[in-house]
Amino acid sequence: MRLISWNVNGLRACVGKGFLDFFREIDADVFCVQETKLQEGQIDLDLPGYHQYWNYAVKKGYSGTAVFTKEEPLSVTYGLGIEEHDQEGRVITLEFEDFYFVTVYTPNSQNELKRLDYRMTWEDAFRAFLMQLDDKKPVVVCGDMNVAHREIDLKNPSSNHRNAGFTDEERGKFTELLEAGMIDSFRYFYPDQTEIYSWWSYRFQARSRNAGWRIDYFLVSERAKENMQDAKILTEIMGSDHCPVELEITF
Repeated sequence: MRLISWNVNGLRACVGKGFLDFFREIDADVFCVQETKLQEGQIDLDLPGYHQYWNYAVKKGYSGTAVFTKEEPLSVTYGLGIEEHDQEGRVITLEFEDFYFVTVYTPNSQNELKRLDYRMTWEDAFRAFLMQLDDKKPVVVCGDMNVAHREIDLKNPSSNHRNAGFTDEERGKFTELLEAGMIDSFRYFYPDQTEIYSWWSYRFQARSRNAGWRIDYFLVSERAKENMQDAKILTEIMGSDHCPVELEITF
């Protein structure tokens, strides 16, 4: 199976920058997007052969996720089942016969870390949610997780230690998720690979200078690690301040 995840930073804008060409060319079995910035009815995507599932934020023009899948899932759920966390359209879960597929757009801790406390609460709730799924069958979780886990996961670690996405607290929660039994697929295949990123600021010509962060992930349950075939970060694909990430896996 080919699985794709992409923070599109506004799906309507991304469609105007070649999204559908990439979608058709990559021919993924499951393709998910984060930060759609849409409300229901604001876009009509014609994707023959795919089932579409959308989770919208209550706030207009904000957050949001979607999943497009060739195989119809056994069931679909939206959010974590916790009202506090389910107002921003951040999670969609598809149950297939052999695994759960979860896409997530993790809350950003924001400037001056004004949302860091909420982020910590979210992280614990999301990890518990994944572990409940993992008790039943293997989990593949992907999306913009808004954290660079290790120093090799961003261009300038020394100057970003107290910035959102690279605080000790956020990195620690990601470590807890891995210790709970999830594998960072890219690091599984490429443990020491440097200067491969998935997000670049629109400021300061960051992308042309490759001054980026790796904050988009595919994580896989430990017991399914032998099913993984490869993980890729498609840095050449434009259309957003993020690039798509890919997982090849068999079940």
